[in-house]
Amino acid sequence: MIVVAGEALIDLVPQGTGALASLRPALGGGPYNTAVALGRLGSPTAFCSRASYDAFGEALLDGLRGAGVDVSGVQRGTEPTTLAVATIDGHGSAAYSFYVEGTADRLFSAPGALPDSARAVSFGTCSLVLEPGASAYEELMRSAAGEGLFTALDPNIRAGLIPDADAYRERFRNWLPSVTLLKLSAEDAEWLDGTPREWLAAGPSAVVVTRGGEGLTVFTRDGAEYSVPGEKVDVVDTIGAGDTVNAALLHGLAAQGALSAESLAGLGAGGWTRLLRFAARAAAITCARAGAEPPYAAELGDFQQWSA
Repeated sequence: MIVVAGEALIDLVPQGTGALASLRPALGGGPYNTAVALGRLGSPTAFCSRASYDAFGEALLDGLRGAGVDVSGVQRGTEPTTLAVATIDGHGSAAYSFYVEGTADRLFSAPGALPDSARAVSFGTCSLVLEPGASAYEELMRSAAGEGLFTALDPNIRAGLIPDADAYRERFRNWLPSVTLLKLSAEDAEWLDGTPREWLAAGPSAVVVTRGGEGLTVFTRDGAEYSVPGEKVDVVDTIGAGDTVNAALLHGLAAQGALSAESLAGLGAGGWTRLLRFAARAAAITCARAGAEPPYAAELGDFQQWSA
C-alpha cells in the first residue's frame, strides 16, 4: 500500500475572465490529487490527513472513496476546510492564493502507526509549510524513513504561504536524509536555489525534475541522467499535472517491485525511461481536462506493457 500524507482542500477555479468571474469549487490539494490519481491507476492507497466535518470535507472524502482510496486513517475536525483560489493564465498554468487560518488540515497530528501493509509514504505541498501540522508531517516523514519505508517528497512550492524563504530552504535540506525519491518542478528547483546533484548528496536516491511541456528528467545517485520529452496535448489547464506525475512514478515503481532505494539504483536507462514516459503521458491526460482530473488505469494500460 502507498500512503499519501498531506492536505485536502477546495480549489476555487474561475469560470470566465475578470476579477469578478464566478468561481467553481473543485476537490484539490497536491497530496489529495496524488492519492486520487494513485487510486484511479489501481494502486492500493491510503490517505493520511485531517479533514473538516463541513460539506467540503465530506465531499473530499467522498472523492477519495470514489477512487478506491482508504480514508480510515483520516482525522476529522469541526474547523473549516482550506480554500485555494486559482488564477489561470493564457497558457493554462495555475497560480493560487490561500485561505488557511484556523482550517482543519493545519491541526493534523502524527499517527501512532501507519497501516501494516504500507510500503511507501508520499509528502508535499502546503502540509509541510503550515504549522502546527507541518511539524507533525515532518515527524511522520522521519519515522517512516526510520522504519525503512520508501519516502517520496514533492515540495510543490507555494511561495505566498512561506513567510521566511531561507528558513524553509534550510528545513527542506534537513528533510533530504529522510527522502528516497525527490520530485519537483524546474520552477521549484530554481526557487529552492539548489541543484539535483547537491540534493542527491544529501540523501535521496533519485531526483525527478519536471519541465512542463518539455518533459521530465531524472538524476540518479550513480551520476546518470535520463530524460523524456513531454506529450503533446491541447492544454486546458495544468491543475493537478505535477500531482499526477507523483502518482504515476509511485504506481510504476510499485508495479516493478521497486519501492526501495536499492531497487531505484538498479532501474537503469530502460527502467527509468519507461517510468518517465508513463508519467509524462499521465500528466498530459490531466492537462487536457479542466481541473485536477487524473487518468484512470484503462486510459494508460498496464504499466508492465509499456516499453522503454
